[in-house]
Amino acid sequence: MTRQERLAKGLLKIGEVAQEAGVLPSTVRYYTQIGLLSPATYTPGGYRLYDSKDALGRLEEVKRLNSHRPSLSEIKNILSKKFA
Repeated sequence: MTRQERLAKGLLKIGEVAQEAGVLPSTVRYYTQIGLLSPATYTPGGYRLYDSKDALGRLEEVKRLNSHRPSLSEIKNILSKKFA
C-alpha cells in the first residue's frame, strides 16, 4: 500500500498520529500497549496503522480527561464505553 493509498483510507503511522495529536510517538506506543489505542491494521512490514478519526478522537479525549487527573485505567474505562 502506498502512502497516498494509506492516507486516502485514513490510516496513519505512529509518528503521523503523534504529530497530528501533538504528543510524542512514545506516548502513542505506550497508550497502545496499555489498551487506550488500538491499531486498525498492520502493514506487511509490521508497522501499526491507526484509523485517523478513531485514534485522534481517542487522544483528544485522553487529553481532555487528563486535565481532570483521573488515572489511565479510569480513562481506559471511559474510552471503552464511549468508543464501544
